[in-house]
Amino acid sequence: MSETKTEGPPAAKPAAPALPKTPVSAPPSSAVYEATKPTRRGFLGAVAIGWSAFAASVAVSLGLMQRFLYPNVLYEPPQSFKAGFPADFPVGVDERFKAKYNVWVCKGYDPATKKTGFYILSTVCTHLGCTPNWLLAEGKFKCPCHGSGFQPTGINFEGPAPRPLERFAVRLGDDGQIVVDKTRKFQQEKGEWTASDAFLEYVV
Repeated sequence: MSETKTEGPPAAKPAAPALPKTPVSAPPSSAVYEATKPTRRGFLGAVAIGWSAFAASVAVSLGLMQRFLYPNVLYEPPQSFKAGFPADFPVGVDERFKAKYNVWVCKGYDPATKKTGFYILSTVCTHLGCTPNWLLAEGKFKCPCHGSGFQPTGINFEGPAPRPLERFAVRLGDDGQIVVDKTRKFQQEKGEWTASDAFLEYVV
């Protein structure tokens, strides 16, 4: 007896492996392109901002340079000034001009010239440049920094100050007022206190 063979459906072929898909970027839409493309107006604006920043930095640099080249001499008190009329001053040391002009206006007898009148003392201590104080009760100038003492005439007599206080030029102006000239100074140790402009004779 012969066997009958039945044929089934044909075997399916194995499927080929799927290849990876390469993403394809879509071209930008017209709206995005128009929003991001450079424009002439934007370029000129950026250039203008850059030049403005450069001009500002140059202006600041020039201002600093001018400040360096021209010191504060214009803001300092004048070196020559009128102190007032001789009759307005009492005998002794007047401190009205100490803060602004760094001088004492002194009226009285001066042993250096052996005359009575006015002489102008510097308020700068000859030791290290501090400002002495006028002590009326003790009748002397006393430096608070290192203890130097000066007589009313400016002569040093105690402490480390090596020489007397300096004097400035003084004269009587055309209007009868006392004129102090700080551009000219006189030192006792050089024999300059007897110079004509170092003392203003005035009968008290």
